[in-house]
Amino acid sequence: MQLNSLLISILKAFYLKGILGFLLFAGGLGIKLPNLEDQKWEITVLALGATLFSTFFIGGALWGICQLLGFQFDLIYCLIFGSLISPTDPIAVLAIVKKLDAPRRISTQIEGESLFNDGFGLVIFVTLFTIAFGNEAPTVLGVGQLFLQEAIGGIAYGFILGLLFHYLISSTNDHSMELLLTLGIPTAGYVFADVIHVSGPLAMVVSGIMIGNWTRYIGFSKESEEHLDHFWELVDEFLNGVLFLLIGMTMLQFSFHQEDWVLMVIAIPLVLLSRYLSVKLSYLGFQKYRDYNPHSVKILTWGGLRGGLALAMAMAIPAGVIVIPEKNIDVREIILVMTYAVVVFSILIQGSTITTLIHKAKEWEAQNK
Repeated sequence: MQLNSLLISILKAFYLKGILGFLLFAGGLGIKLPNLEDQKWEITVLALGATLFSTFFIGGALWGICQLLGFQFDLIYCLIFGSLISPTDPIAVLAIVKKLDAPRRISTQIEGESLFNDGFGLVIFVTLFTIAFGNEAPTVLGVGQLFLQEAIGGIAYGFILGLLFHYLISSTNDHSMELLLTLGIPTAGYVFADVIHVSGPLAMVVSGIMIGNWTRYIGFSKESEEHLDHFWELVDEFLNGVLFLLIGMTMLQFSFHQEDWVLMVIAIPLVLLSRYLSVKLSYLGFQKYRDYNPHSVKILTWGGLRGGLALAMAMAIPAGVIVIPEKNIDVREIILVMTYAVVVFSILIQGSTITTLIHKAKEWEAQNK
């Protein structure tokens, strides 16, 4: 039990306080701003509106199911699960999009949504976490201020951070120093975001987009420009390998109860249904203004993979808040096993079967050029 708690603490700190900034900054570097501009409203709606809808849909539906099954699982804990499982994982998503060369509009929506909804999802999670486990009674004004401070503050801070490092990188012609300076953003920059209480993940995405689309072409030397993507791909691959090794070690130490298995089975279709509804409702609005590939909704639904961020947020839940006393099952155990089930299903099943949908979308694009 002590070993499991230690591994959970290590993984939570390793992801939320360690590599998340690196992974999101690396993802931001690969975003092409002209494509992002073309899809800005779609990405905004999917990253913010769809994430909010999914959070409350999953939370409300899960609470209702728990009531029917006789599990005393409070609504706020159900909403916390909804907030941590709603954002898609940028690392898994970006890997699939790049490997299969999905159609441009679809790939831009998936990339942009997965990068920004990580930040927004974390803001929603922190807000609900404060309500559930904070020492002070929450107020509507306080919750609203916290959300705006984290979200708007994170975006503004990311812009300032990107601007600062743009000028630092532009001031030297040493290609090694230029690449090393990019490491300062997800290290010192990410830590300082926590100090001033704004969203570090959103700041990393914004600064990554700035460095990847502005500094790349006018700030870096020719040699650094050629090595920038290779350098950050190497960092990205290494950190992901370590992350999933730790996740596997953690779950091997976990004990599962009958109630856990029931909720794991429920969580997978519930999250898929929520994902479909949030994307479908968004597209009902999008289609009033432009035409889209008919496979877009299916790809965004099935390609909405979950990964390390969801597990790290689940591990941040404090232990000891018992909800099933006779078996000593606490809130963290229930949320963690549901999250693990959804993550494993999305990576192993969804990730390995989305190829067919992307090929169909590419065929439609080729026939309708």
